[in-house]
Amino acid sequence: MKIIGIHDGHNSAACLVEDGVVRAALQEERLTRTKNENCFPHRAVRWVLESTGTGPADIDFVAMHSRHMPYPKTREEMMEEYASSQSLRYAVRQAVKKTPANTIFRNRRRRSRLDDIREASLPAEKTVFVDHHTCHAAAAYHGSPWKDEKVLVLTADGAGDDTCATVRIGENGRLSDPIAVVDDSNSLGSIYAKITFVMGMVPNEHEYKLMGMAPYAPASGRKACYDRLKNVLQFNGGSGLTWQRGPDVPHTYYSYKYFLRLVERLRFDWVAAGLQQFTEDHLATWARNAVRETGVRKLALGGGVFMNVKANKRIYELSEVDGLFVFPSCGDEMNSIGAAFDVYAREKARRGEQTDIPPLGQVYWGPETKDEDVESMADGLRAQGYSVEKHDDLEVVVADILAEGGVVARAVGSMEFGARALGNRSILADPTRQDVVRIINDMIKNRDFWMPFAPAMLAERSDEYVVNPKGMDSPYMIMTFDTTDKVTDFPAGVQPYDRSARPQFVHKEQNPRFHRLISRFAEKTGRAVVLNTSFNLHGFPIVCSAADAVEVLQKSGLENLAVGSYLIRKQKGS
Repeated sequence: MKIIGIHDGHNSAACLVEDGVVRAALQEERLTRTKNENCFPHRAVRWVLESTGTGPADIDFVAMHSRHMPYPKTREEMMEEYASSQSLRYAVRQAVKKTPANTIFRNRRRRSRLDDIREASLPAEKTVFVDHHTCHAAAAYHGSPWKDEKVLVLTADGAGDDTCATVRIGENGRLSDPIAVVDDSNSLGSIYAKITFVMGMVPNEHEYKLMGMAPYAPASGRKACYDRLKNVLQFNGGSGLTWQRGPDVPHTYYSYKYFLRLVERLRFDWVAAGLQQFTEDHLATWARNAVRETGVRKLALGGGVFMNVKANKRIYELSEVDGLFVFPSCGDEMNSIGAAFDVYAREKARRGEQTDIPPLGQVYWGPETKDEDVESMADGLRAQGYSVEKHDDLEVVVADILAEGGVVARAVGSMEFGARALGNRSILADPTRQDVVRIINDMIKNRDFWMPFAPAMLAERSDEYVVNPKGMDSPYMIMTFDTTDKVTDFPAGVQPYDRSARPQFVHKEQNPRFHRLISRFAEKTGRAVVLNTSFNLHGFPIVCSAADAVEVLQKSGLENLAVGSYLIRKQKGS
């Protein structure tokens, strides 16, 4: 059974799921080079089909995420909407949503989405529209490692299909209907996005910057902001599986002026810290309530709110929680996969067959850099003064450069899916170098001065570096951990103030070449951990092709590029 999964909103994406296994998946931004591309993913659909040798006639279902998806907006249009979200215009929009006109509008939008499917040469008659939060839940549950026991599935995001959060149970390959639903007017995700915008940053993109700033604030400042936020959302009585806005709090999407006034005259780090504590406390309480109500102690999480890795850590550390799985890159890009998983599982159930979706495993589902792509550029690069050399064991060469204090950008093998660079589209360095964060920022990244980089470490040695008493795997950089005394092996890869880390555990079976590179670095230095940050120019998506990688080398201060089997180096002084 072959299913094309499609997300046609913010950070649009497409995937092919064949017999329950992801064969290919790609975000549209990686091909258009526009960060968080918001459109129907025509290019990603085309690549998914071509890379798997799949024709339109081979498709059994087209799984479309969300019953309703708003028309695409540019970043500028979205920010203008945020700024005017409490104007008369948007008050009228809220009112219209409660009239038959909203049904007419949504039917028209559905027809336009079907037109997009036809334009992509896909069989529109085989299209299934899957509820937004069902997509989040299906990806999280079916991707989790627990197949023979109950799983508590929580979803939380800004909004989708008029919902911002759900609670479900997954068991024996089947996902239950929601046992709790929170209306999108009470969205925790929208609150975080609105305050991100109030702080002068881009909503739905820069929330991680507030999370990164939070540890720097003094306790008194954190409390000053937290005290203003703590009653904005209130859990409902009884089970506490749902919540609502406090008195006088507007619909959280239409709330810019409200939150602007709420945090007015508070210092920026106080706001970041208070918002982060409010978010962590709310999610931890919700998870505890859900475990208590259901008796299920293993959790699977999906939805953009759970991109907050510090909140995930709080949930994982709850005594009520025995295990945690967070879908990698769990924003809406995951819903292309979630939609396909849900359609596959429901069709298997209709046939009376057991759902056989395996645990997620590796997520290197994107385009591959090939030697011939480098070779086609080699003469031109040499003419420009670059050294271009092919190596039989490039991982050893790169590891030796890192051990000598160099920085290497790596575009090798198939690209990872999602927001995190997991070694194949990464910039790597020795994490003991205290100056390396500044060097990488000056070269290429231009990240905010307070933002940490992350470590990639051999999975079999991860206990040396992070505190992990429940033995959680962390191959996707979606969790933070406290660090051990061996934090001295990677001081540049931790949050400088609280010494927490967002690691990637690198497994040999998931990425043998990256595992070999770190193993060689360990042989040379004794340290089984390298610094890892995404390979991209500031404001652009992670590189996809060999040509993308070379372009970044040419436009930045990078000196070493590993691509395919080749090492491309700038000559000294060039």
